[in-house]
Amino acid sequence: MAMWCLPAALRAQTSSINSFSPYSMYGIGELNTLGTIQMRAMGGAGVAQRLPSSVNTLNPASYSSTMQRSFLFNFGVDGAYYKNTQTIYSQADNSSREAKTGYGTFNIHEVAVQFPVTRGLGVGISLNPYSSVGYRMQGFEGSDEIWGDVGRVAYSYSGEGDITEVKVGAGWEVFKNFSIGVAMQYYWGDIDRAYNTSILNNYGEGAFSSIVGTENYRVSRVKGQIGFQWDAISTRKHILTVGGTYDFGGDLRPEVTNAVYIDDIFQSDVTNKVERLQVRLPAQLNFGFYYQNPKIAAALDYTYQNWGARNSGFEVMGNGVKVTYADTHTIKAGIEYTPNLYDVRRYMRRVKYRAGLRYGGYYQAFNGHTVKKYAITAGLGFPIQFMGMSSIDLGLEFGGCGDRSTLKVDGKRLGLVGQHYFKFSLGFSMFGDDYWFVRPKYD
Repeated sequence: MAMWCLPAALRAQTSSINSFSPYSMYGIGELNTLGTIQMRAMGGAGVAQRLPSSVNTLNPASYSSTMQRSFLFNFGVDGAYYKNTQTIYSQADNSSREAKTGYGTFNIHEVAVQFPVTRGLGVGISLNPYSSVGYRMQGFEGSDEIWGDVGRVAYSYSGEGDITEVKVGAGWEVFKNFSIGVAMQYYWGDIDRAYNTSILNNYGEGAFSSIVGTENYRVSRVKGQIGFQWDAISTRKHILTVGGTYDFGGDLRPEVTNAVYIDDIFQSDVTNKVERLQVRLPAQLNFGFYYQNPKIAAALDYTYQNWGARNSGFEVMGNGVKVTYADTHTIKAGIEYTPNLYDVRRYMRRVKYRAGLRYGGYYQAFNGHTVKKYAITAGLGFPIQFMGMSSIDLGLEFGGCGDRSTLKVDGKRLGLVGQHYFKFSLGFSMFGDDYWFVRPKYD
């Protein structure tokens, strides 16, 4: 994390990475908000969502609601702009200045399909980015002794990569209004990190070479999830569903390849080793409510992750800041309004209008200081045809992570990074009805 580093990217850029944050410098990076665009436009809530015409990537129990002889397909892309701000303190004259950086990203967010096997039994398959790493930072040596003996020393840090979650599951309606589900979660991906130490101005005697270090995290692990959904109220005009999931978590054990070499004409290796990093995914508990009537749908979710209990280790940054894992609690809430789904004349009255919010904590603490994450969301769902269930979905999200607090380490002031972002999402939700499965008698 760049609490002591001036971000190196001082103008907007674009990339295929899914995040640009100094908070992704440690662990497996920033966790992405899972769910379809419809869910994320409602704050990310939807563990209790049970709709025969919509994909639910959060709870495998929902797969049992898929209509017979139908096929659901969901595809979404995200574009985002991140802005990081940090107060940089000078230890020499006790002054401070503000550093800012901006970065744009664009990538696929989710691909999902859902289909029935028989009445009350369905299958779902989805692919989502689980976590993302993206940062580029630069700092300078502040020790007068090193400046006098060696010269001006610069430290550069960069990283990018993703861990992707592939979920395959089945949902079964055990009896009327009550379903259970089970899913296998496969996590895979690569994260690359690099740092460079270089002498910009050699004031001392002798020659000094730059040192380059690289790390590659390779992940390939299988985990599991179970879930349930229960229609506590189920009438023609009102449905209230209660839902929950439990992710087992466990050892992620990424294979880490570390290499350090001298950046001279010989590219001499200092170290080169492969090891297993002790990182564990947390057990995760999701619990929520989903209410719907002909015009309104409302969702409320609570998510708990026990990162602190699963990961007891810590890392120490170059400036002495201790990075530890922390449990997280997240609240998600959203609402959807459809003026009149069956209005023949006015198309905009058939459009779904969505809004939501999300608030929780980040899973790492810095010298015991925890940071918060929040988001305000909105979206629209445009039906493709009258009385049809397919739609084009738009989502907007404004959020942030971290704050502008100041830490004191060994008598020095270090500024935390405050991040804000704006995200735009576009998705397609396709519902294949009976016609897809009918072979015409005449062509």
